[in-house]
Amino acid sequence: MIADRVAAVRERIARAADRASRPPGDITLVAVSKTFPAESVRAAFAAGVRHFGENRVQEARAKIDALADLRPRGLEWHLIGHLQSNKGRRAASLFDVVQSVDSAALAQRLARAATESDRVLRVLVQVDLGGEATKSGVPEAELTEALRRMRGLHGLRVAGLMVLPPYLGPEQVRPYFRRLRILRDEAVKEGLLDGDDLSMGMSHDFETAVEEGATLVRVGTAIFGARTVAA
Repeated sequence: MIADRVAAVRERIARAADRASRPPGDITLVAVSKTFPAESVRAAFAAGVRHFGENRVQEARAKIDALADLRPRGLEWHLIGHLQSNKGRRAASLFDVVQSVDSAALAQRLARAATESDRVLRVLVQVDLGGEATKSGVPEAELTEALRRMRGLHGLRVAGLMVLPPYLGPEQVRPYFRRLRILRDEAVKEGLLDGDDLSMGMSHDFETAVEEGATLVRVGTAIFGARTVAA
């Protein structure tokens, strides 16, 4: 079942990429495995998925330990949920990518932790484009200054931007994706990013995100099914 869903999602990504005249290989599928057991991750891995997204450090820790045998075979873990600063050290040691950096202070904390572990942590900066109180992110007006403060941090590679826009229909959310792409392009031009990643799009709107330039899409329900546990 999971293998069939993975194949269907990849086909939808390929069609969306074709509409945008993009190679499908430019888009990384991040399967959002939060609240699902390690066995579901193994099934998706067997179907060819290599990138998995988790929301909480504590939940992810047990799952990462249980699936340690897959790490040398290419499994990568992405933290996509809000990260409390006091869990930064643990996150820097567990995850390959932290997509939800929402302040320069958090970036600096992650950089110190990564340096102490003698590794370089890839991060994305979450941008607040919707102004929703329940969601984190660097406000658009503060993004340039935040990126300047992050530039050159030892132990950190600031590889791109991420957005979690309001939950709207695919066409209603398109302007948010388009705006993030513009912000990414401006930041790259100013030398503020060490990469050009755009993480945007989930199960209900990832095709629109691909059309607007997403390089990573975060897909959970369309792969693992409906969640029965609160996320």
